[in-house]
Amino acid sequence: MAAEYLLPEKKQEIFAKYGKSNIDTGSPESQVALFSYRIAHLTEHLKKNRKDYNTQRSLLKLVGKRRRLLDYLKEVDIERYRNLIKELNLRR
Repeated sequence: MAAEYLLPEKKQEIFAKYGKSNIDTGSPESQVALFSYRIAHLTEHLKKNRKDYNTQRSLLKLVGKRRRLLDYLKEVDIERYRNLIKELNLRR
């Protein structure tokens, strides 16, 4: 079941912007961008539904996945990591 906020067109748009092409689903940049989009959506949901613990758990798992991917990218190519952080505005 696809989430209604994340249509295939939106996914392709994210992959085209952050990946190498709109079908580049495997690069760390495109995955981190997709996770960030989903994290923002779940955060908004939790602001309205404080006691939705299943969503809270899903959000924490997503944040952990994104963190691991960013750590990997930082070790492999620090410049790609810095560019991605700047583009997605992840660090304050």
